[in-house]
Amino acid sequence: MPRQGRTDMDILLAHWSVGWPVGVIYLAVVVTQVTGLRRMMAAPAAAGVRRRPEASPPRASSLHARSLHASSPQASRGELLREAAAFHGGLLCALAALVSPIAYWSETYIWVRGIQDLMLAFFAPSLMVLGAPWRALRAGLPLPHRADDGSPAGGAVAAGSRATGNNAAKGGPASGGWLLAWPVGVTIAFNVTWLGWHLPVLFDLVLSNAAVRSAEYASYLGIGILFWIQLIGSRPLRPRSLPLRRVAFLFATTGIGTVLGMILVFGSGVLYPAYGGAAHQVMTVLDDQQLAGAIVWMGMLPPLIIATVGLLVRWLDEEESEALTAGLDRLLVQRQSAWPARPGSR
Repeated sequence: MPRQGRTDMDILLAHWSVGWPVGVIYLAVVVTQVTGLRRMMAAPAAAGVRRRPEASPPRASSLHARSLHASSPQASRGELLREAAAFHGGLLCALAALVSPIAYWSETYIWVRGIQDLMLAFFAPSLMVLGAPWRALRAGLPLPHRADDGSPAGGAVAAGSRATGNNAAKGGPASGGWLLAWPVGVTIAFNVTWLGWHLPVLFDLVLSNAAVRSAEYASYLGIGILFWIQLIGSRPLRPRSLPLRRVAFLFATTGIGTVLGMILVFGSGVLYPAYGGAAHQVMTVLDDQQLAGAIVWMGMLPPLIIATVGLLVRWLDEEESEALTAGLDRLLVQRQSAWPARPGSR
């Protein structure tokens, strides 16, 4: 019994490996982001950190003030720290998928490979995008800054933009520049990438070719980050698509992932023969494949559902705010009487 316990513990603690490219990239990103964040915290006015708001200007309604506050590209110190925590959580998720026993056993079991794919395509990119590290990364680079407001050098955000409500998701420089110019194309590319790497030819080729494996990891993270930026935005990048349209992107992605999961779960043939070997003595390759399908199918749903609920809540809030604003505007507009000022005058 103790020997069995040691064996189980070895399975969990053994097979950690950090390749030097992964380690160098991870450390470089962490050092750059932390350095930039410290600079932003030290110089809030120059880095786009929002100070404590001053007294509201006279005659400004509270609804209008909240709208301006919500659309402001600046962040408070607390928001910066929360975003940094989310970003580093995404980095650690990606690192765990590449250097932990998950990476080792993904070459033996298809269901572990499914967990690794979910971490790289859905969980790590969504956390990184939620962490909004772009200004901190730029501030941490030893490059000259062209602007004093902390906006990216590419001009992705126009300082002082005040678009509110549904208009905040429409075009213009403040919507995110070229990164957000093709939301439909990015959504299609993400789903093609997700399905393509699960084709039997490529799925099995990853096991025997390190270059193809690296390309799979890079494409999952790269297109995953672009995909999640289109859906939830990432300060200072704001999606151009309206919330309901982004919900449609989520529904399409869910449907495509469901088809893949159903093929793996209910398929009667082995799709990935390269995984056949001595390790599948208790669990057959077909059982392994079906379990992987269930994991991929169910595992992708939590981030997609959370994003969908968040977008629907935002859409309802914006619709209510715009309706209330329109009603207040109608009440405040001074109407002219239809009757002439003096009898007989025209």
